[in-house]
Amino acid sequence: MKVLVTGGTGFIGSNIVRALLDRGDDVVITGHDAEQKIPGFTGKMLQPSFIGLDWEALGKLDAVIHEAAINETQSKDEREMMRVNVDASLALFEHAAKQGCKKFVYASSAAVYGDGPVPYKEGQALKPLTPYARSKMILEEKAAEFAKAHGATVVGLRYCNVYGPGESHKEKRASMVYQIAQQMKMGNPKLFTDGTQKRDYIYVKDVVRANLLALEAKESCVVNCGSGHATSFNELVSILNETLDLSRTPEYFSNPIAATYQNHTECDMTLAKQKLGFVPEFDIKRGITDYFKTGALV
Repeated sequence: MKVLVTGGTGFIGSNIVRALLDRGDDVVITGHDAEQKIPGFTGKMLQPSFIGLDWEALGKLDAVIHEAAINETQSKDEREMMRVNVDASLALFEHAAKQGCKKFVYASSAAVYGDGPVPYKEGQALKPLTPYARSKMILEEKAAEFAKAHGATVVGLRYCNVYGPGESHKEKRASMVYQIAQQMKMGNPKLFTDGTQKRDYIYVKDVVRANLLALEAKESCVVNCGSGHATSFNELVSILNETLDLSRTPEYFSNPIAATYQNHTECDMTLAKQKLGFVPEFDIKRGITDYFKTGALV
């Protein structure tokens, strides 16, 4: 199978590319050299991104896994967010469809739920709080229209908080698992008052498996991609203390982005199991333990 992975040098994308290569797929990626290096990758990498692609270089594709996006969740530039996350995504889909591609998987986000009730269920009202979240909501709507118009199978995955090897280049956009671990290497971690905010953390190995299962989907859909369980920042510090053999104590400060901040994210994973057969394998403790063993956490 010939698969295009946009954002193929990014955090999630690079992990997906490795999995596709391991199973023998022909992989084309977009990305750039400032992100992750993929050992043994000898295929075509198109730069600088999926915006302004050399369409001729792509050729016929069997599937597209679309991970590239502006993922600065607190960006206020709505126009640029829509141009990249919506318009350029649809242009990519349209071109691939013209070449006969019928399978599409793309990254959405649990940010579309905003401050809605948890656990998040796909059919509930969406309440995006930021331009980033609105761009993902609109992409879902446009992708559904695209699927119907082209007779394609298009699957959107609403990622919760993904963590794992390959995220170090993201710096302040990296997961709180990674960021707090880095703080704890140097001293006490700094958390928003009072550290009880909760996140549904999903390990990147589970996310890769969800994407591969989505390639085999029989119908278009949008499903959650989380662990199905929420962990507070305080609990996260405790797990990291145990894993890293430390005894750090959180220090708290006021949340400067409280108005657009999701205090509790947690996904209901029922529909993902029904539509894709996806059941997360890693709980937060097992995921962090595996992350630590890779040597990429600290």
